[in-house]
Parts: sequence; structure tokens; C-alpha cells
Amino acid sequence: MVNQGQNRILILLFVGVFMGSLDIGIVGPALPSIQSFFTVDERILSWVFTIYILFFMMGTPVMAKLSDIYGRKAVYILDILLFTIGSVVTISSISFEMLLVGRAIQGLGAGGIFPVANAFIGDIFPPEKRGGALGILSSVWGWSSVMGPLLGGLLLQYGWQWLFIINLPITIAVIVGSLYILPRGERNPRITFDWLGIILLGVTVTFLAYGINQIDTNNFISSILSWDVLPYLVLSVIFVPILWKIENKAQNPLIQVDLFRSREVKLVNSIMVGTGLVQASTVFIPAFVITSLAFSSQEASFMLVPLVLTMALGAPVIGRLLDKFGSRNIMLIGSLAMAVGLFTASMFSETFYILIAASILIGVGMSTTIGSPPRYIMLVESPPSERASGQALLNIITSIGQLVGGALVGAFIGSYAGELVGYQYAYLFIGLIAVAMTLLATGLKSKEEQLRSSH
Repeated sequence: MVNQGQNRILILLFVGVFMGSLDIGIVGPALPSIQSFFTVDERILSWVFTIYILFFMMGTPVMAKLSDIYGRKAVYILDILLFTIGSVVTISSISFEMLLVGRAIQGLGAGGIFPVANAFIGDIFPPEKRGGALGILSSVWGWSSVMGPLLGGLLLQYGWQWLFIINLPITIAVIVGSLYILPRGERNPRITFDWLGIILLGVTVTFLAYGINQIDTNNFISSILSWDVLPYLVLSVIFVPILWKIENKAQNPLIQVDLFRSREVKLVNSIMVGTGLVQASTVFIPAFVITSLAFSSQEASFMLVPLVLTMALGAPVIGRLLDKFGSRNIMLIGSLAMAVGLFTASMFSETFYILIAASILIGVGMSTTIGSPPRYIMLVESPPSERASGQALLNIITSIGQLVGGALVGAFIGSYAGELVGYQYAYLFIGLIAVAMTLLATGLKSKEEQLRSSH
């Protein structure tokens, strides 16, 4: 049995993780209101999502390592405090640039909340109770996906700022609770930090996302060759082998490049880039619906509910089917369903019920490619000493996909000045990415081959 003290810690961690994950999705319903408030174009607007994911991605390894060095409690409180400061800056923004600074600070704090909370579970709970505790924390992502659009729809009527004001009483309660409830934890100053890897990854992905975001899909070739795009894409390509070399030599690398020797790891991480792209595209669904069906911001936010409900309900079902049918079959069917859903959304964007059906298909696909199948593959393919690194690698690769996806969708929409055709082309292109994911999934190991690998 879990004792009362462990229960209190688990509740505190759950609330912190819930809040951080909520702010990834809750911004979707607010995008049209933020756009009209600051009068920015769609291309720039996409950075409200992109900058959060960028700093979330960088915050994850930085805060995880800091918690190993300075103790979990201090860093968990620091993460919540950063998230609070970011929320205050976002709420009080008098310019769009100030809003982006607020979202960056929020993302940095939120990125640290999840790994530090998981580390707490490993420190506090005995081995036989860790699985259940981690399962409760992992369920946060499903709950926040469902609650994000619902809360967004309810709060938008009072102004977009309320989507972030709601964070403040929760963060204050978590900080006070952490001071009294969380154990002190041990420090380990001997651990080394891969600062160079973290900075180089951040710079590489920022250049890539910015370059893609500036592409004019109407004049593709001339825009690729322009000064707004080409230098950033070239720099991001140059930095990739440099990053690879640095990570190969690092004592505690951010990216465990050794794992890429496995063909299966290469395939599953390529699929996860696509997964991130699709995830990013779903953030723009409310804005898409406002343009295609002339819905209000509040009504449009509820159009995310079919997708996220399907994901929340599908994830545990997929987990059970995984043992029976194997990762390859599940991911094949999921990627195909996602492709059909994205193509349908693109081609039948002005038909309400068909859009609902498309959202459900995308939700089915996302519950397979985000959920347990890729996690299971990485567990099988990673040596026991590198299993945590393998799971962290999936998170980093998915975040890169999300960053590029947000910038890419913003580029399509911006190229057509926010008109419906821009959204249609964006979802058509993301649908082609899902087809590529399906083809990659055919190369994964069968259930029998996976079982042989795990022994």
C-alpha cells in the first residue's frame, strides 16, 4: 500500500505536471484571439506555440541534470516558479515580443517539471509501486489534452489572458505545498553537464524552424533561395554533423548517438519526427475551423474535443493490443488512419460532420504513434543501462518534429494570408508526412522478431 505521505507527494507532482502539459494544448483555442489582440500575421502567430516547445525541449535535459546535481526539491520549485513568472509575463504582455518571452520562460519551467517529477517517483517509491505511480503521472497527458480545449472554450469568453491567469493560483499552491511536503533530496556535484550539446541543439533547431517558417509556398523555389530562408537552412544542416561529433565525445551526452546504430531506432525516431509534425498541426485546428466554418473562437475550441477524446480513450486500448499484435502492425494502422484523417480534413474542410470524422481518425493515429508502441520499441532496442536515455531521445526527437511542424504550418497559412486554402495545403502536406510514416512503419520488426530481440 502507498502511505499517506507518498500519496500527498504524488498529488503534488500530478498537479505540477498537469499544469505544464496543459499549456502546450490550451494555447490552440487562444491563437485567433491572440492574433486579433496583437494584430500579427499567421506566420508570426505560430511562434506562440513554437517558442514554448523549443524551450520545453531545452528545459527537459537541463532541469533533469540540475535536479541530479542540486536535489529534486529545489529544482522542482524552480521549475514551478519559472512557469509562474512566464505566465505573469504572458498575461501582462503589451507587445507580441513580450508574449513570446513569457511563453519561452513558461516552456523552460514546464520542460523541467515532468522529468523531475519522474525522478522523484524513482527516489521515493519502492520498485513494486513505481509502475503505478508513473502510470498516474503519464495519464496527465491524456487528461490535459481533453481539458485543454474544454477549458480554453470556457475561459475565452472572458479574454485570452484567462487561459494563463488560471495557472497562477495553482502554481502558488504547488510552490507552498512543495516547500512543506517534498523531501529535501540529495546533491551530487560530481555529475557533468553537456552544455555544449544543449546550446547547439537549441541553435540548430531554432535556425531550422525559423528558415522553414519564412518559406513562401506560393513562390517556393525563389523563397528557398532568399536571404530570409537559405542561410538559416544551410546553418542548421552544417550544425547537425558538428552536434553529432560533440555528442559522440561527451561524457554524459544529451543525445545518446550510440542508439542510432540500431536500424529499428533510426526508423522509430524518423516516425517520431512525423508524429511531432502532426501534433503541431492539431494546435491550428481551432483557427482552421474559424476560417472554414465561420465558427466563433469559443465554438472552434470545442472542435479539438473529438480528437483528444479519441487519443485519451485510445491510448489504454492500444497498450492492450500491443502485446497481441506487435508494434509494427499497430503503428502501420495508426499512421494510415492519421493520413486518411489529414487528407479528409484538407479536402472536406467546409463539412462539419466529415471534419469530426477526420479528427477522430487523426486521434486514432496519434494514440498509436505517441503512445506505448514507440516506447516499447525503444525499451527493446536500448541496452538496460541506456533505457532512460532511449526514452529521453524519443521526447527530444518528437519536440524537434513539433517545432518544425509549428513553423511549417505557419509558413503555409502565412503564404496565403490566413485564407482557407493555406490551411488546406498545410493539412494536405502533413497528410503526405503521415503516408511517409506508414511506409517507414513497414520496415519495423514483426512481433516475433521483437520478442527474439528482447530475450
